[in-house]
Amino acid sequence: MKLAVVGGGSTYTPELIDGFARLRDTLPVGELVLIDPAAERLGLIGALARRIFSRQGHPAEVTTTGDLDAGVEGADAVLLQLRVGGQAARLGDETWPLECGCIGQETTGAGGLAKALRTVPVVLDIAERVRRANPDAWIIDFTNPVGIVTRALLRAGHKAVGLCNVAIGLQRRFAALLGLAPADLHLDHVGLNHLTWELGVRRGGPAGEDLLPGLLAEHGEAVAAELRLPHAVLDRLGAVPSYYLRYFYAHDEVVRELGGKPSRAAEVAAMERELLALYADPALDEKPALLARRGGAFYSEAAVDLSAALLGNGAGGPGSSSGGPAAGSVQVVNTLNNGTLPFLPDDAVVEVQARIDPSGPVPLGVPRLDPLYAGLIGHVTAYEDLALDAALRGGRERVFRALLAHPLIGQFDRAEGLTDRLLAHNKDYLPWA
Repeated sequence: MKLAVVGGGSTYTPELIDGFARLRDTLPVGELVLIDPAAERLGLIGALARRIFSRQGHPAEVTTTGDLDAGVEGADAVLLQLRVGGQAARLGDETWPLECGCIGQETTGAGGLAKALRTVPVVLDIAERVRRANPDAWIIDFTNPVGIVTRALLRAGHKAVGLCNVAIGLQRRFAALLGLAPADLHLDHVGLNHLTWELGVRRGGPAGEDLLPGLLAEHGEAVAAELRLPHAVLDRLGAVPSYYLRYFYAHDEVVRELGGKPSRAAEVAAMERELLALYADPALDEKPALLARRGGAFYSEAAVDLSAALLGNGAGGPGSSSGGPAAGSVQVVNTLNNGTLPFLPDDAVVEVQARIDPSGPVPLGVPRLDPLYAGLIGHVTAYEDLALDAALRGGRERVFRALLAHPLIGQFDRAEGLTDRLLAHNKDYLPWA
């Protein structure tokens, strides 16, 4: 089995390598290709990957290349984890929206739109080249904004699934609080990428006992503190929102906070410099503890389980070596709605539990949603429609319309000011601008 990682020079990559090495019984990789134009970083991470595999006794061959076409040739699955513009572009996404009194964040609001505009054309080009190299290859997208990028891939007819680590992170946290194995918990996880709620926490599978009321009663304060939301919010919802919902439920508070401290992009850039120095140590043969602060926790386990299910090796469930995010081959992914949420168009991309096999994901049924959730999901889906249109066709007016439609913006003057700033800061990545 050959896997390729586009963006293999990312400082995230050792997390992924660690999962491949530990969980080789779940996903028997024979060849792993790391692809990245940043030759120096790629060399460091490729060497570390070989040492991690060697330490774990993994026999796979690890190669590196800056040649995308050569790297994806014959790959069974291609994982995308790229960042167009690097941390410098992210720094812009997190700062210039604050000038208009709006959230500065790389996946939500105006910053998220900027990232989508930069990213979608690049990802579609990569996907076309993957299809030429091997039309049967699966594309697994971890590149943000995952929902919009996955929708672009699926609209273009690619064999693609979007992946996010929010669900598996919450599953692991809930399991620890409840004293259970992660594989014993199934989350009723519903929404869009970075706009989700856990409406149930079930023991043993989709039809199991719902442990969420007890979890909130006994551990609600701890969960709320980690989400940085008032405990009363969780009690009144009777659900656990993802931490990205804080941008909606406490928007003005977050804007004030962001305006008074260094951006996350600046923190990550400093952390990456430190990580790369660690990776250069020829004695290092495991992922360093610092990597946990970089983000992407449990990404490797989720990626292994999803890849294994798509490639016919089985994944997840109580018998899995990874203890994936759900029983059997049921996992949280980003995929076509196709009636799962009846108030959305079929070609919307939703983030829900789905049954995975080599033919692709099939979402599980979702009970009728409270308008409290359905209304916001519908609103953000409308924004994503317009965002994808702007990413595919360009044009100032399309950017403005997407920003005006976003529930965190929605004011004419703000949308105008954000449009001007977005185009000014991203002109090097948007030929039409």
